[in-house]
Amino acid sequence: MQRITTYLSAGTSAALPIGTVVLAHDERHLRRKLLHLTDGDMVMLDLKEPVVFGDGDRLVLDNGDQVEIRAAKEPLYEIVPRDPLHLAELAWHLGNRHMSAQIEADRILILRDRVIREMIELLGARVVEIVEAFQPMRGAYHTHGDNHGHAHGGRE
Repeated sequence: MQRITTYLSAGTSAALPIGTVVLAHDERHLRRKLLHLTDGDMVMLDLKEPVVFGDGDRLVLDNGDQVEIRAAKEPLYEIVPRDPLHLAELAWHLGNRHMSAQIEADRILILRDRVIREMIELLGARVVEIVEAFQPMRGAYHTHGDNHGHAHGGRE
C-alpha cells in the first residue's frame, strides 16, 4: 500500500494527480488515516502533525505521485445579505455562535440548522438551501503543520 508523508497546497503543483479523494469539511482535518480514493484504491496518510486540508490540496505518495483532495458537496444554507454591512453583521452573529462558515464577498455558507436559519431570517437575510463544496474559515488559533508548502508571515 502506498504511503503519504507530505503534501502540497492547492495550485502549487503542475503534475497530474493519479487519484482523487473526496472528503467533507469535517473529514479534512487529518494526521493518520486510511484514505479510499474515488477509483477504489487505498493509500495510507501518515503525517507528523494534523493538517486541515482544503479543496485542491495534494497528497504526495512515497513514489512522488500525487493524490488530489476534493471537497465533498454538502447540504448548506446560502445566506444572502442586503449589502456588505449586513454581511458583516450576519458574520458576527454566526461567529458569536461558533458556527463554521464560508464567508464570501456576497454570501455566507453554513451547514443547515433550522434554529440558525430562523435567526438569520429574523435579521433580514435571505436563506437558500443549496448543495455545494464547503470550505469554512478556520479560527484565529488554527495552524497548519510545519510544512504546508507556503509561508504564513510573522516572525520566524
